[in-house]
Amino acid sequence: MTTPTSPSLPATIATEIPARLDRLPWSRFHTLVVVALGVTWILDGLEVTLAGSVSGALKESPALRFTNTEIGMAGAAYIAGAVLGALFFGWLTDRLGRKKLFTITVLVYLAATAATAFSWNFWSFIVFRFLTGMGIGGEYTAINSTIQELVPARVRGWVDLVINGSFWIGAALGAVGAIVLLNPVVIDPEIGWRLAFFIGSALGLIILFLRQWIPESPRWLISHGRTDEAEAIVASIEARAGVIWSRDEKLPVTQLRPRVGTPLREVFHVLFVVHRQRALVGLALMVSQAFFYNAIFFTYALILTDFYQVPSQAIGWFILPFAAGNFLGPLILGRLFDTVGRRIMISVTYALSGLLLTGTGYLFWRDVLTAEQLTLCWSVVFFFASAAASSAYLTVSETFPVEMRALAIAAFYAVGTGAGGVAGPWLFGALIDTGSRGSVFAGYLFGAVLMLAAALIAARWAIKAERQPLESIARPLNAVD
Repeated sequence: MTTPTSPSLPATIATEIPARLDRLPWSRFHTLVVVALGVTWILDGLEVTLAGSVSGALKESPALRFTNTEIGMAGAAYIAGAVLGALFFGWLTDRLGRKKLFTITVLVYLAATAATAFSWNFWSFIVFRFLTGMGIGGEYTAINSTIQELVPARVRGWVDLVINGSFWIGAALGAVGAIVLLNPVVIDPEIGWRLAFFIGSALGLIILFLRQWIPESPRWLISHGRTDEAEAIVASIEARAGVIWSRDEKLPVTQLRPRVGTPLREVFHVLFVVHRQRALVGLALMVSQAFFYNAIFFTYALILTDFYQVPSQAIGWFILPFAAGNFLGPLILGRLFDTVGRRIMISVTYALSGLLLTGTGYLFWRDVLTAEQLTLCWSVVFFFASAAASSAYLTVSETFPVEMRALAIAAFYAVGTGAGGVAGPWLFGALIDTGSRGSVFAGYLFGAVLMLAAALIAARWAIKAERQPLESIARPLNAVD
């Protein structure tokens, strides 16, 4: 079940490159990687928040006049695009390289989000949101695989969680933008919601500029036999970090048989046979967090406007504390995933998220919370839920071999988000349309059950990957004994 090697590729290679990358101290290079690549999550947070914050303006727009169900469908279209984009661009990322794809995907996002501002009816808005989602979905696979392969093993968990948590920096930016652009005193809301989507395009241009200095992943290069390029990149990174490597230095050696690509049948064999247990864990984590997050956050503005009569232009003020809790969770809890360990922290954060959601949903159902109190409760719930959701992406990106890492991320993101993320916003949009707090609470209970089930699965089968080299966690498919 192997792909024939190209005549131009070496038969085997022995290299210390993975070990050299893992032993590096933190440097300006790693900071650049985090900023230039991790900003994808900021973009997603911006997009999701804008879509939620402008939902009232979209309903009131003379050109669009969306219903709550159509708002939910627009959210589902964005997620559906992200699912298909992740699969398509994830496959290309493993075949063509990380750098090419994280450039292409940001261009797709940039163009599509700008086009959203010119939507003239429901279907044009849906199409542009779908394409924006494709760009973001492709970004997830390309940038997550690159970050995993460039960040030292000892801090990989914390860095990954903080980067994923930066989604909420984007959410805060979107909230502030909505506060200004949807204020009728400042600008006509019909123009304001259109201008809001240009914020993402402006950020996309900055990202495109920063990424010119990010190299190809050396781990991907050696798996494709391009050892000279990989050596040059690692030497450059070491020079920036002030590290001098000598061939006399004893470091773990990785032996590989390079090949041009990994056939899909082998990918499926690894997912469903070789690492079936890991696949179960990844699927459970991704489905539960996708439903939990997308169902609640995509419709949060509708809850405020329909049940608490909060004006659409004021929604941004309620998003800010919500975003703060979501970002602080991974930032504060993230280091524990590298010290206490993956299995314990994943199961604890998932379980707490489910229990706290149940309590908050019950208080909402009984109508004992003001809009401000509900926002405070959500901030506490998502302090833990944000770390839990981020750990799902960490898990699926570090527990599968380098040759299929991007496609594995894409597969779990697609299945998890397709099941939980597409259905969630649509379902909650319909539940809110009933006007019944009890119906909405039932939806919250379903999300809580999913999170608790995922916690049990993680407690039993999650991999103890903390502080371990990627090659030790998941042996490369083309490794040579």
